[in-house]
Formats: sequence, C-alpha cells, structure tokens
Amino acid sequence: MRRLTRGRALLALALCCSPGIALRAAAAPPASPPAPSVEVAPASRLAAATRTTSLTAGAASVEVAVPEGTPLAGYGGYPRRAWIPDLLGRYPHAFWFRPAKGVHDPVRARALALADAQVSVMWLSIDLVGLDPGLTAELAERLRRAGLAYSALIVSASHTHSGPGAYIDSALFAFVAVDRLSPDVRARLLDALESAAREAHRRRAPARVGVGAVELPGLGKSRIGAPLDPTLGVLKVVTADGRPLAMLWNYAIHGTALGRNNFMVSGDLMGDASARIESRLGVPALFVNGAVADVSPAARGWRGVTSLGERLADGALGAWEAIRPEADAALATASRRVSLPGPAVSARACLGRWLPAWLRMELGDSLPRSAELHAVGIGGSAWVTIPGELETRLGREIKTAGAGRFDQVFVAGVSNDYLGYLLTPEAAARSTYIACANLYGARGGALMRDGAVALLGRLAQARDAKGTGQ
Repeated sequence: MRRLTRGRALLALALCCSPGIALRAAAAPPASPPAPSVEVAPASRLAAATRTTSLTAGAASVEVAVPEGTPLAGYGGYPRRAWIPDLLGRYPHAFWFRPAKGVHDPVRARALALADAQVSVMWLSIDLVGLDPGLTAELAERLRRAGLAYSALIVSASHTHSGPGAYIDSALFAFVAVDRLSPDVRARLLDALESAAREAHRRRAPARVGVGAVELPGLGKSRIGAPLDPTLGVLKVVTADGRPLAMLWNYAIHGTALGRNNFMVSGDLMGDASARIESRLGVPALFVNGAVADVSPAARGWRGVTSLGERLADGALGAWEAIRPEADAALATASRRVSLPGPAVSARACLGRWLPAWLRMELGDSLPRSAELHAVGIGGSAWVTIPGELETRLGREIKTAGAGRFDQVFVAGVSNDYLGYLLTPEAAARSTYIACANLYGARGGALMRDGAVALLGRLAQARDAKGTGQ
C-alpha cells in the first residue's frame, strides 16, 4: 500500500506512469495449462467477401540501432528517474532519466504490406511504450516521398516498458516517463520503420491469408478485479504455394514483466514471444497489443519474460497450425475521427476520494481533443485501432458489437498515437493508478468504444460494397 500511495502521489505531480504499479507481486501462471482450442474464421464468410481480389503481401524486420546512453521509457519513478536532471549535459540522450546500461534483446521494427487491386495496407509494429502522431505522420511523409502511399498506415507500439525513450515529441510524456526528445534517437527509429516498410513493400508477392484465435487464460492479472479477455488472435500470411510469409498476432497484456529496476533494453515478454515465433517460422512476427489498460502480467522478472513469452509463442504457433489460409482474401479500410473531452488530471482519482470531484488539473493543449481511429478488414476479420490503453470491458464490447458483421474482431491498442488510459465510468470513478492516468474523464473510454463500433459499421459497408462491385 505504501508503494501504491507513493505511485499515485508521483502520478498526480507527473500526470501519468507511477513508478511502482508494475512491481506488484503476482502468482506465476499454471505450469501445465490445458491445451487451448483454436477458433478459425469459416471459409464461407471469407469467400463471400473475396470474390474479385488478388492479394499480395510482403514482410520485413529491421533492427533499430539504439544510441548508447539512451534512457528506457515506461516507468516514471526511481531508480529509472535521475535524482537530478542532467543539467550539465553529461549524457547526449538522457535528461530526466538515467541512461540504459545495455541491450538484452534488440529493438525491432517489423512491417507487413498487404494489397489487393483496390486497397493497400502498411502495418508496422515496434518495441516501444507508445507513439505520438507526429512520428506516424513523418513516417507517412517519408514513404510518400519514396512513392509509397497506402489506404491505411498503422504503427503499433508493443507497450514494452523497457524499450528506448527520448523519442516522443511531447513535453508532457517526456517528463512523465519517456525523457526529453533526442532527435538522434527519433531519427533512428524512423529510419528503421521506413526501412522495414520499404523492404516489405518491395517483397510483395501473391499471398494467401487466414485468421484464427485461441484462448490463453492465466497469463494476465486484472488491475481492477474484473474479467480479462484471454483471446490471442493470429493473422496467418503465407505465399501462394503455402510457405510462411508473416504472422501478425494480437493479445492484451502489459509489457511490465520487467520492473523499474531493469536498465537493459528489452521487448519484455512480447518481444520474447515474437523472437520464439520467428525462430520457429523464419518470418517476421508482428505483435499488436489489445485492450490493455487493466491487464498486468501474471509473472515478473526475467523468469516471467521467459515463461509468459513461451506460452504466448506456443499459443500463437498452435493457432497458426490450425488456420487454413484462403486465396484472394479481400481488403477493406475505413477511418473515423472521435471527439473527446478536454484532458485533465483528477486529484480525486490520483490521491483519494476524500478530495472534491471538481479539483482537476486541466492539460490544455498538451493532448488533443480528438483522435483518429482506423479499421482494416482482412477477409472475414476486422481490426480496429485504439490510440492508447483501453479497458478490457470496452474492448470486449467492441468485439461483441462487431460479431454480427465479421467472423472475428480484434482491438489494436497503442496504435498511431498515445492518449493514456481510456476507462469505463465505473473504473474512472475509483481512486486508483489507472484512474489517475485516465486523462479524458468518465466519458473518454465510452466515446472511444462508440467510435470504434461505428467505424466497424463503416468498414462492413466498404467491404460489402467492394464485394458487390459497387
């Protein structure tokens, strides 16, 4: 309790990312879980939406050369935070935080290019805690200058809390958990993302895809005592003759198996899982987080990274084996801008319910008052982006709402932007860490959910119109 209280106090001052929340002790997952069952999208629904297309795909993975002395991003407190900011300029890339001490596993930018006769999608994943929209926009501009434009460009951060910092163009998040912007660090990340995208585009060839899901309970622990979503989704991409080309996999879990005492660059448990998948398949494995706001890993430390990474990889590979890819899967895209209330920090949510509800710190222009969501239809599946950490319940409601239109629906969290936590009114009304970091109040999460549900309707219309040739 002392650690949690201290974390809320720091969060009230720093506006987000308490130092201690991710270090809470938790039981390890079961040693011998039951064999999971795999749900595969039925071929009939896929065929109905894919009459007149010819799908191509390409994938690539590029290692990011993180400059020596770059800080880690994700935890706002000590010992990651420097006791005294680097006013003397001893470190070229660190100011509010202490530099990393080395690289345990390298940061990677992975890309998957998909296209049919009418629609093209570039999806990238990278081992970072979050993104700012300027980074995505700059990447899009770089690709446009290279003659590459897409119906949808999505960049998904894995949400590891041991990836590099000093890359976000935001004074707020720089102070809170990422550190002051280093143009060199940001440029290297952009270089890797651009290189991966261009190489994936160059490698495009006739391909087939299939989608499946498997239930993996016991890997996470709820921060609010609520049911979690144990679904692990897999997009299987193979060449026309059936050889592996790429995997895109989706699961909701925080990259906080490694705590604030870790000073080694790492992709955390999702990085471990992707490396295992890539070792088995020999192709890029793009991790996309889900509705992750209230989901902590159920094991900690390097042992937790290994045990959870192994179970995630085994689940994803099991789903991969069960999926039967379909030829000529159609693509569809849609986007929608969601208006949000003015961002603010609630003193009551951060420090206790004894404080009046009106006591708030308005954030002004530090965060936007709207957010753009993107949806991608791939065969019978739909994937919708969320620019932050959505509560599990809201994510499940999005999936349920889309179930009548699509065989499977997946939430792609922490994608293209980062707006903090997005909660239900019930969770936002509590005095907890995630309520403190819920910067858009009681309505923000519901507005994001409603926008995503409406976007799925728009995506279904685009898919159906394309299937009928309209």
